[in-house]
Amino acid sequence: MTDRTLEGKTAFVSGSGQNIGRAVAIRLAEMGCNVVVNGSSNIDAAEETAAAVEAEGVKCLIAMGDMGNHDEILKIADAALTRFGRVDVVVNNAARRPHKPFLDMEEDDWHSVVDVALTAVFRTSQAFLPGMVDAGWGRIINFAGMKAIKGYNEGAPISAAKHGIWGLTKALSTEFASKGITINTVSPGQIRKDSASEDDPARAARIPAGFMGQSRDIAAMVGFLASPEARFVTGQMIAVNGGETT
Repeated sequence: MTDRTLEGKTAFVSGSGQNIGRAVAIRLAEMGCNVVVNGSSNIDAAEETAAAVEAEGVKCLIAMGDMGNHDEILKIADAALTRFGRVDVVVNNAARRPHKPFLDMEEDDWHSVVDVALTAVFRTSQAFLPGMVDAGWGRIINFAGMKAIKGYNEGAPISAAKHGIWGLTKALSTEFASKGITINTVSPGQIRKDSASEDDPARAARIPAGFMGQSRDIAAMVGFLASPEARFVTGQMIAVNGGETT
């Protein structure tokens, strides 16, 4: 891709060490964004993403930290703003998806998921929205997934968190639309891990398109939503799932 419609802007992508997060970071770099890469613990993966980002001729900052921890998010935001002055595009991708029977669940199990998948969206939005308001331009792109559309066995916390993201997206989009800021949610379907060489046949069979998506399919949608061309798209949840939900 050669369009540089985001030249000089800065993006923060949580959970960008691999798979969808990495693809999103690279796509935004292709569009001219400097990128703040985040991971919770795998510094080697974050460095691989950073190298791919910098290969696009932009600047990159690695800001490691647990998106479920308030203090660590504040440190990440401070590092990003100190380095780049403002973050124009925020992509909330980080999540935890453990499976556990609801009646066996402790409160800590609940918070370990909800704090990363939902509360972190609240925290990053509060950290970066002021700069977007001052600039009169910004993009926040959240991630929901199939769990914001369907209920899944032994997945209560992540389903609740992803539904919450959809509600938060609608509320914030209404509040900030007049300030030049769009806020949307992307809901990926069955996405093949980058480490897999072929689709899982059982999963692909459930998709009308007949194949699983790849990280680049989600990154393409994020790139569009982050672009100036998407200025009239806000408050939406866009499913990218090969027709699995219609």
